[in-house]
Amino acid sequence: MAPALLTAIDSTSHVHLIVGSNPLAGARCSRSLEVGAKPILIAPEDATLHYGLVKRIDEGEVLWLKREFKESDLSSLGRAEVDRVVDAVFVTVGGKQNLSTNISSLCRRLRIPVNVVDAPNLCSFTLLSTHSDGPLQIGVTTSGKGCKLSARIRREIAASLPPNLGDAVDRLGTIRRRIWEEDHAVELFQDLEIEDEDVGQSATFNKLITMESVEAARGRRIRWLAQICEYWPLRRLAAISDADVEALLRNYTCSHPTKFDRPTTSNTTPSGQIILAGSGPGNPDLLTRAAYKAIQSADLILADKLVPSAILDLVPRRATVHIARKFPGNADKAQDELLELGLHGLKSGKVVVRIKQGDPYIYGRGGEEYAFFHSHGYTPTVLPGITSALSAPLFAAIPATHRSVADQILICTGTGRQGAAPDLPEYVSSRTVVFLMALHRLSSLVHSLQVKGYPVGLPCAVVERASCPDQRVIRTTLEHVCAAVEEEGSRPPGLLILGTACTVLHQYHQKWVVEEGFTLQNVAVEGDLATLAAPAA
Repeated sequence: MAPALLTAIDSTSHVHLIVGSNPLAGARCSRSLEVGAKPILIAPEDATLHYGLVKRIDEGEVLWLKREFKESDLSSLGRAEVDRVVDAVFVTVGGKQNLSTNISSLCRRLRIPVNVVDAPNLCSFTLLSTHSDGPLQIGVTTSGKGCKLSARIRREIAASLPPNLGDAVDRLGTIRRRIWEEDHAVELFQDLEIEDEDVGQSATFNKLITMESVEAARGRRIRWLAQICEYWPLRRLAAISDADVEALLRNYTCSHPTKFDRPTTSNTTPSGQIILAGSGPGNPDLLTRAAYKAIQSADLILADKLVPSAILDLVPRRATVHIARKFPGNADKAQDELLELGLHGLKSGKVVVRIKQGDPYIYGRGGEEYAFFHSHGYTPTVLPGITSALSAPLFAAIPATHRSVADQILICTGTGRQGAAPDLPEYVSSRTVVFLMALHRLSSLVHSLQVKGYPVGLPCAVVERASCPDQRVIRTTLEHVCAAVEEEGSRPPGLLILGTACTVLHQYHQKWVVEEGFTLQNVAVEGDLATLAAPAA
């Protein structure tokens, strides 16, 4: 059975026909009223109605036609603007009735959406078990396999969400509208604003923004908002206030972030503490104990935008959190801003923890940050983290080294300073090459690799959000990797793995295969790591 196409329908002023008189008919009428529709109940005059339904009828909210269903009802009771055809039909008398089969057949012929209780084969649509919080609506369906299970899953999802998330959606919508109004609806970044979540992020989500483009500079704010929605923890999004909205807009009235004035130096002894901590590939269970203790002791957290929310959820409530406003073309300015924030915190006597994705010294500017703080009289404590360059292959079931296949591994960057192309390594058949920060310029990278002699049939893999629940692995070859990422979209952060080792444990014959999900198992007190990584097919 193919999955259903889930949609959200604006039902304002629609006419919903409800056939039946049982309690479910009352529930269907209530649901229609909730979404702004006009329910019409068809049931015999001698039918027994639920008290709540009778009350709605008496108050004029529900029209009761006291008779049996007639075929002409489908094309005579609707709105004038749609030639009196009703907008939807709910049959509550059960699927074993001949009437239900007849109504379903008539509705399908007229292309009227129809739902028949306990008869999935007679339905052209099903109702979702929904959680509503203002503009936020979450729906769950089991495709007719069990409404009780849908309700249970919906409750579990709703319970996991922070309170007031609907208010945050409203406020973020306000920011989005005001940005577009103030920037005259710049259309250069429409690919970021596609309202279809199935499309996901485009392959150019992190594409470099050059300073030479005025239009691109004006469009930075909408990209900045998109990345806030993508990377900020839900708990922090839910806590956004009206004052925060004004501050966020004020700080981005131009393309340059607000910077703190550098405090003047003094002869006083530094009193704060600075810790550069690697957060690992993303899963909080892969933090070192030292990094966890540092996070728990922090007064001020300075985090990269790619640090997952599961890591930031460990931050104590007393601590202040600042997330880097980095995106391509703005990275240096955002980096300067974070350094100034850290220095200001140190001079205020705070414990400042700079959380770096992966390991601080593997393409994390850790050395630069160490030098900066040291030059101001503070000696950072540097805590290592598991770099995704070495762990992501493991989580994707790719042994980076393997006897008779790969005897060396090389870690490279796909992007040099200011977005320049790096000097690429020569092809070595027994080498596994891992490229970090490469997916936003994948096409040019692949072309340069082929010029260097890398064969088009060389196995490769794109691993995104390694170790996180939404990890994705795209297994393909150098020839098809660009097309694969273009079609599947981008899910940063991600990296590219090249080499024959990619097919040691996984053989595939398609142009590419996609594997979704990740489960970290058996990381218990006993320390059983035998089944550490289990990518889901």
